[in-house]
Amino acid sequence: MGINSERDIEANMQIGPTDLGMVRIFIEADGTEIPMDFDPEEADEIAEEIRAAAVAARAVRKR
Repeated sequence: MGINSERDIEANMQIGPTDLGMVRIFIEADGTEIPMDFDPEEADEIAEEIRAAAVAARAVRKR
């Protein structure tokens, strides 16, 4: 499966701080739970990547 492969899967995502000072992205789909913890600096990098992807997606849509 690649980034452009579409799937008909419903998932829930939650993002928030943990009590240990980490940022958790928690994904649940079809009974599977995936907790991913990142230190704040890694979370900032991920946020920047998401923003850059949004800019690129807008450029594709305008074509």
